Formats: sequence, structure tokens, C-alpha cells
Amino acid sequence: MKYMLAFALSSLIRRGSKNLFIFIVFTFLISILSSVFMITNSLKSEMFTTLNSLPDITIQRIIAGRQTQIDVSRSEEIGKLFGVTDAIPRVWGYYYLPTLGVNFSIMGVESFYKGYKKSLDTVVDKFSDKFSNEDGMVIGIGVSKELKKIFFNDYFYFVKPDGMLKKVKIVGTFKPITSLESNDIIVMDNDLLREIFGMDAKSATDIIVKVANHHEVATIAKKIKEIYPDTRVITKDDLKSSYTNIFNYKSGLFLALFIVSIFTFFIIIYDKASGLSSEEKYEIGILKAVGWKIDDVLKVKFLESFIISGLAYLLGVTLALNYVFVLQAPLLRELFIGYSVMKPSFDLPFVLDGGVLALIFFITIPVYIAANIIPAWKAATLEADEAIR
Repeated sequence: MKYMLAFALSSLIRRGSKNLFIFIVFTFLISILSSVFMITNSLKSEMFTTLNSLPDITIQRIIAGRQTQIDVSRSEEIGKLFGVTDAIPRVWGYYYLPTLGVNFSIMGVESFYKGYKKSLDTVVDKFSDKFSNEDGMVIGIGVSKELKKIFFNDYFYFVKPDGMLKKVKIVGTFKPITSLESNDIIVMDNDLLREIFGMDAKSATDIIVKVANHHEVATIAKKIKEIYPDTRVITKDDLKSSYTNIFNYKSGLFLALFIVSIFTFFIIIYDKASGLSSEEKYEIGILKAVGWKIDDVLKVKFLESFIISGLAYLLGVTLALNYVFVLQAPLLRELFIGYSVMKPSFDLPFVLDGGVLALIFFITIPVYIAANIIPAWKAATLEADEAIR
């Protein structure tokens, strides 16, 4: 076998320019397809992890088609509905920092109740004293990186609606499950956040509702809408459907890329399968004349095609891994998340789907090997003198 391997390598070297071109195209194709699927799986994993932590129902007050502040007292009435385990008013919003051109998400918390996310509960348990006594805030990793760019390491000055400044101390770093969540979030006490946003104590941004039985969510959402017609009632399933539709739309753009890539690949396959060159037929004829069997010829052709396709696959996947998870997929990532610079950048989490890599392997390498072996078999079945002629 080692002699056949040596012969296969020497044969590849003799036709180096042609094989090098095929190797480069093959590697590029594998790399592009692998990168797209890796980005897709990474973002999808982040998205569904985040969506699963959302509340069962979110209630927003709508005036003139726009969300506005909602009365905190409504949470007490909603909490009395059968099947509702808790109704919590939330104070949150966005704070734009023109110096950096980014938006931060600010979430208010209370020390006496549990939020709807375990990560927020952890922040409350750990920093509740500093929230109330020190006017402190806990910031996400992405926020920390951005603030350090403008030399805010220990505190930050917020500009209130009346133009006055509010100094808030940075008391810790937020470390949730997903990098999307930690990317732009700031957590502080509700009263402090109301002061920064200019809200009164009886107002909240929205109300979240916890439901004991998931099957009753739709019914309870309908009841809330009937009680408060000026509200928009959003369930977790509604959000999942909305985000999934957006994600699938953008994934469809890559489906077109996938089809184009496969079409290019099969053009190469068609060229290979259409027949061997006269030089390759002559070589097979010589090999048969010196005593090689059909099996020997096919083994060499198998080794040649497997070396090219196998190395191209390994190199393509390696390049894709480095492009996506080391370089963070410049250009391609923006096709999914958009080109907006209004939020701090985040890192794609490492999510590797072996099934996708196996799919790419089996729709490329076996097909390429078959495209080499079939014409070689046809030439090898000819008599030696006929193949040489």
C-alpha cells in the first residue's frame, strides 16, 4: 500500500497546477460552507438560550402606536388572576452614549423580589447592599470594555433628562449565561434608574407575568388584554416565533449562497466525471501493460482523490474555525446581526455541530472520489494497447 501511496503522491505532483487549482477551490468551498453553518449554529444557540429565559408574558402600554410608561398598580390586579403566580413591574430602557456611538441596556432590580432571570437574581443577592447604599451598578463585560475606552473604570456619569449629571459607582461585572446578554447590559436599583430616566415611583416600563401552567398562557394573555385594552400583551411563544422568522429569513440568504457553492462544486465534478485526459489514459495503459490490475488502478485513483479532498476538507474546516471563533467572522457575521454600531460588539460563542460537518463531508468528498474513480474504471477496463493509443 505504501508504494501505491507514493505513486499517488508523485502522480499528483506531476499534474501539480491542475490539482492545486482543484485543491484551492475545494478548500474555499468547504471553508465558506463551514463558516456559514458555524455562525448560524452559534447565533441560534445564543438566541434560543436568551429566549428561554424570557418571562411567560410581557405587558406594554401603547399610546398612539408607541410604547409608554405603565402604572405599577396594574401589576397588583394582574397578579390576582387565576393561574398567575407573579406579576412584576419592570423599569428598564436604553442609554445612548454618543462618545462611543453605542446603546447600553439598563435593567432595574429590587432587593426584595426575585426577577425573571437567575442571572439577575444572582446580581441582586450579591450586590443588593451596594445598590441601595452606594448608588452602584453592575455592568456587563461588553459595557466594561466600552467604558474603559473613555477611562471610566470605577464610576460613570449619567445625564438625566433635566441635564443634570448623576454619578454611579461600578460595583461589579455582570456574568450571565450568554454573551449576547452580557454584551450591553447594566443592572442597578429601580429607584436609581427611575431618577436617571426621570420616571416617577408609580410608573414602570412594562410588567412581566409568570404563569404556573404553560398551557394557560394564551388564555391569561387574552384576559389581560380584555381588562386593559390599551396594552400590548406579548407571550414568550410570540417572541420565539418573531425571532425565528427573522432568523430564518436571513438564513434564506445563505441558502442561496449554499446553492451557488454546490453548483460550483458540481461543475468541477462534471469536468472530472466527463472523462480522463489523454495523458491520464496513456498512464493507465502503461500501468496495465506492466502488469497492474484494474483494482490497483482504482486504488491509486482513490488515494489521489482522497488526498486532495481530505486535505481540502481538513484545511477548510480549520480555516472556518479560526475565521469564526478566533477572528469572529468579519463581514459574514454582519449579514446576520446587521451593520449597526449602536451596541457594543460581542463574541460568538463556540458551538460546533458535528452533524453539519458530517453533512458537508458526505456531500463533497464521496462525490468527488466517485467522479475520479468512475472514468478511471472505464479507462482501466480497456485493453492496454487501446488505452495507450
